[in-house]
Amino acid sequence: MGKIRKKDALDYHSSGRPGKIEIQPTKPYSSQRDLSLAYSPGVADPCIEIAENPSDVYKYTSKGNLVAVISNGTAVLGLGNIGPMASKPVMEGKGLLFKIFADIDVFDIEVDASDPDKFIETVKAISPTFGGINLEDIKAPEAFEIERRLKEELNIPIMHDDQHGTAIISSAALLNALEIAEKKIEDIKVVVVGAGAAAFSCANLYLALGAKKKNIYMFDSKGLLTTKRTDIDAHKSQFAVHDETADLAEVMKDSDVFLGLSKGGLVSKEMVKSMAKNPIVFALANPEPEISYEEATSVREDIIMATGRSDHPNQVNNVLGFPFIFRGALDVRATCINEEMKLAAVKAIAKLAKEAVPEDVIEAYGEKNISFGREQIIPKPLDSRLITTVSPAVAKAAMDSGVAQHHIEDWDEYDTILRKRLGLDNKLVRDLTEKVVKNPKRVVFAEADNFRILKAAEIAADEGFAQPVLLGRREKILELIEENGLEFNGNMTIVDPKDESQKAKCEEYGKLYFEKRKRKGFTLFESVKIMRERNYFGSMMVETGEADALISGITRKYVDVIKPALQIVGKQEGVDKVAGMYILITKRGPIFFADTTVNFDPTAEEIAEITNLVAKKARRLKVHPRIALLSYSNFGSSEGADARKMQKALEIIRERYPNLTVDGEIQANFALNGELMMEKFPFSTLANKEVNTLIFPNLSSGNIAYKLMQEMGDDVEAIGPILLGIKKSIHVLQLGSSVREILNMIKVAVLDAQTK
Repeated sequence: MGKIRKKDALDYHSSGRPGKIEIQPTKPYSSQRDLSLAYSPGVADPCIEIAENPSDVYKYTSKGNLVAVISNGTAVLGLGNIGPMASKPVMEGKGLLFKIFADIDVFDIEVDASDPDKFIETVKAISPTFGGINLEDIKAPEAFEIERRLKEELNIPIMHDDQHGTAIISSAALLNALEIAEKKIEDIKVVVVGAGAAAFSCANLYLALGAKKKNIYMFDSKGLLTTKRTDIDAHKSQFAVHDETADLAEVMKDSDVFLGLSKGGLVSKEMVKSMAKNPIVFALANPEPEISYEEATSVREDIIMATGRSDHPNQVNNVLGFPFIFRGALDVRATCINEEMKLAAVKAIAKLAKEAVPEDVIEAYGEKNISFGREQIIPKPLDSRLITTVSPAVAKAAMDSGVAQHHIEDWDEYDTILRKRLGLDNKLVRDLTEKVVKNPKRVVFAEADNFRILKAAEIAADEGFAQPVLLGRREKILELIEENGLEFNGNMTIVDPKDESQKAKCEEYGKLYFEKRKRKGFTLFESVKIMRERNYFGSMMVETGEADALISGITRKYVDVIKPALQIVGKQEGVDKVAGMYILITKRGPIFFADTTVNFDPTAEEIAEITNLVAKKARRLKVHPRIALLSYSNFGSSEGADARKMQKALEIIRERYPNLTVDGEIQANFALNGELMMEKFPFSTLANKEVNTLIFPNLSSGNIAYKLMQEMGDDVEAIGPILLGIKKSIHVLQLGSSVREILNMIKVAVLDAQTK
């Protein structure tokens, strides 16, 4: 993860609609009839049904998919007691994670009550609204009492994730680490540094898995918890089982497991050296672990280590647990989250880490292979199988332990439902981000005298997936950097093709260009002169291998970028026509649109080639393309040149690319409505399938369609235009692209460079 600047964080939270979450209607509301059904008088009928049968609240309202993330702000992240209002950005962030990982809706509620009784009374009073409650950032020891009493007095799932989330994930990691170390949990010596809520929950879960309390040595800020200490509360006293005191270095000798939940720098190399064979070190303080990954692994080759950081193997990240635990609990209307459910989550997570890792997960992390071992004792956070592994395990444990009010009968159907909740739109962008970070590339920005380009380049450099090459007047670029407080810290190169210092390079590039264009009306003089134009210079940098990708177009016409690219880099082997594509990120997942930017009126042959290019790109992004050839006609229902063209294109595609899932010609509403397609055209290969790729008969229809979608769909984000069929990675921005849109295109360009 790159550097997070204060201004960037504040801009992220304040730009557009302030905050990170909003409420969206789920029912029609456009007519008076709709409003009468939604409110008065129609709303009376479900109210009466619920009054007569309270469990019908799950049938007629959103309660069953609604979790409250509740805090009083007394122990926020590393910020301490900053109060309820200051905690709200964190609670909104938690709500966002619930939604994108498990499709759970959240209201964040910040309660102005540090007194446990008042806090409990408030939560109890609002609990009828929710299907579950996630307690967050409440300081110990009050957190223990609050959770205990709410679990006793309410009949919905309640979990204080700060305690149990880390415990569940680290327990899964411990089970697998012990298997690799060939040790039994009942025999291990465990050293725990930190005696807060998470430490107690971890230790108790380790005990539930078979560890012995006499073998657990827990330290707080004053030292080892012992029977002789008089300054510890009831929670700490349960782990004060040793009679004699000792310092951390002494206790670490011959220990099997170290669990750190405190602060950075507490553990030395010597302490790790003194541990038993195959030591297990969970240094979970963030952002600085109790001992760094580099230090620990430098002194023990046999170490099995986990941290809370994403830049090292085995990240103990609560997002591996809480979204999927609540998902399973909500889906069976569990009255609580009990020990059986937590243990089921532990074992499911541990088991998943040992299964063969899908190719898309491996590629997302830029690895050649990921397999169970010292660097894979817990799954990766982006593993899409978590929801279909952990949630069913939790749901089944709730049913088996008698706390489920609804029973799942068809587990295959439940698996299908969970997969549909994955949020493929987020997954595509997250996977893309993970891939590019693993193999950064040199990206030329032909319009570096534009603030948004510079800002996007700064972020790309910070996040480590691009090494910016900035083309333009040095003085202007440096002035913009200084004026806007941008920080490249030397991680960029500025090149001005018009500067005298680049004269030799322009001559070198000009000669190469002349060789390519000497029979197309260009002289050597003209070839050298045109290299002073940034799109030509940048394209030649990519062609010669002095850069890997080019981004341009925010202030230039499309043709001004694509023409130099075609003349200098050229088309991929076997490609007759380049094409333009957009990816629209929607609630139903990513939808690929083509051709939207290049070919005005492609022939049937060209439509077939464009379709194949789009399908290849979709597969590269780990999306299986289901392709509709669009028209105003449905399977011959209307005559006309465009309809006949799409019919012919289908014939060519089926002959040349028989493995593609494609059909047409068909109208857009049928293509995007699986039920309607099944009803009217059950013979189609697209019937009962979710179409995600739309091929248009001409540039006019494609361009109009994506721009309408982009502007009229509040939840639609466009990535593009993505240039298909070019030999190397050159991509064109929309005029006036936002920083976020530019960043997405940089990621596309880097991925393209990786594969080319």
